[in-house]
Amino acid sequence: TVNCLDQHVEKSPNRVALIWERDEPGTAVHVTYRELQDLTCRLANTLKKYGIQKGDRVAIYMSVSPLSVAAMLACARIGAVHTVVFAGFSAESLAGRIMDSGCKAVITYNQGVRGGRTIELKATVDEAVKNCPSIKHVFVAQRTDNKVQMGDRDIPLEEEMTKADSVCTPESMDSEDMLFMLYTSGSTGKPKGIVHTQAGYLLYAALTHKYVFDYQQGDVFGCVADIGWITGHSYVVYGPLCNGATSVLFESTPVYPDPGRYWEVVQRLKINQFYGAPTAIRLLLNYGEEWVKKYDRSSLKVLGSVGEPINKEAWQWFYQVVGEGRCTLVDTWWQTETGGICIAPRPSEEKAEIVPAMAMRPFFGIVPVLMDENGEVIEGNDVSGALCIAQPWPGMARTIHGDHQRFIDAYFKAYPGYYFTGDGAYRSQKGYYQITGRMDDVINISGHRLGTAEIEDAMADHPEVPETAVVGYPHKIKGEGAFAFIVLKEQTTHVDHIKEELKTIVASKIAKYAVPDHILVVKRLPKTRSGKIVRRLLRKVVTEQSSNMGDVTTLDDPSVVKEILDAYQKYKKSSS
Repeated sequence: TVNCLDQHVEKSPNRVALIWERDEPGTAVHVTYRELQDLTCRLANTLKKYGIQKGDRVAIYMSVSPLSVAAMLACARIGAVHTVVFAGFSAESLAGRIMDSGCKAVITYNQGVRGGRTIELKATVDEAVKNCPSIKHVFVAQRTDNKVQMGDRDIPLEEEMTKADSVCTPESMDSEDMLFMLYTSGSTGKPKGIVHTQAGYLLYAALTHKYVFDYQQGDVFGCVADIGWITGHSYVVYGPLCNGATSVLFESTPVYPDPGRYWEVVQRLKINQFYGAPTAIRLLLNYGEEWVKKYDRSSLKVLGSVGEPINKEAWQWFYQVVGEGRCTLVDTWWQTETGGICIAPRPSEEKAEIVPAMAMRPFFGIVPVLMDENGEVIEGNDVSGALCIAQPWPGMARTIHGDHQRFIDAYFKAYPGYYFTGDGAYRSQKGYYQITGRMDDVINISGHRLGTAEIEDAMADHPEVPETAVVGYPHKIKGEGAFAFIVLKEQTTHVDHIKEELKTIVASKIAKYAVPDHILVVKRLPKTRSGKIVRRLLRKVVTEQSSNMGDVTTLDDPSVVKEILDAYQKYKKSSS
């Protein structure tokens, strides 16, 4: 926090640190570096008063706001470890993360506001902490005027902060002490708590923010990500604040109150760099150009894309319509585990070419390699393989909380001596990188990474559903959607009712975005003789590549393929 706050307060206390674009259109709140330091120190002293110490874990379940940023920085200031949980996650997802990380406290709002709707944050926290004995206190801030139930462990946050001292001496930390944990999906069901440390992470976030986006002092940086994701950590909070930037906090949605919201905000706040997700661009593209052209976007210099590979059509629209063909567009590739951007078209030589829909160039110190099936490095250009990184970099994750073995297995085992990203990539004739997508059972829904196993585990809780398999399929707006194949018990009736129940289960166990778009009932699933479900075949069915099923002789019973194809064709007919 000294790098993110104190150094700027000394030099330019009245510089604007945060512009909070609240859900209610046109009600932006400006917070200076001095004000943010004051908020942070009071919050930090409040945490200390209630026994939060260096090394303790604190969960933050809040919508994007100056107070949620102050909560992150307050933890950092006293050496506590924050784990931010996206405020759209269910009580069960929240409880799982609290228990895995052993949090002592939760910081939340009475309610959240998004897209004109009220979200019951405190009620969700109450539901979650019922099963979390480690939680001693729940700090509750007010986002709306509505009263919520307050119990013994609940503490009204703002009331306490007004009483607290506005000076809090920062804890002195080692460069490798933990700064935060952030949970991300893996190919097995249980989310993993990715650990980032102090110095390397901050250095990497700050440098990538400065050089990828060509951030200049005085620019207004608009990253519209939620703080619940790594993008919000690195490019809403830590990177921009370390660089003394003015960072926009976007609380709303791209279509509230109408599909012109992003561009109206760009005009009103005079945003210079706009960093968002392809899924939002694809959504807005459907509403047509008039919503964009209605607003003045002349302040924009750089556009950025994050969260999943961007398709050519969305890239062109973003570049030509939004950026009027005059803004640099950086398609950035990175992960929760990498801490910051690893491959992007900039920085590069002045006016170097940018190929649409390609991440292109590795950042300083990043050494990408492509590997073949035999674990050999693939030399030369115009080749594809598994994307690995050959040497460490400052922003890389250090471990998975409580399970270092899983960390090693997930990232360093497949290709010994290399970090395996889990993604496949293509290296072009000219040596540029293009990410082709995940190589494991992980899908990317609207930029949210989700292991198909998590959805399967949730659905398997239904008493009538002995078996499930979930695969991703291309979705026009979300990038990928989830397609579920389920086997029902023999006597089961009311199939439609069960499908609805399954959707409810997934929403309550994970989150609404995880709910499968399609659920197809089949008699059985394709399995190997050892009983492993062959999801590759199911993927071929839903992407309609059934003509090249590949080798099906390893299946326990190859006739299952035709069975599933017939069921799929019938389902398609009936749903169209």
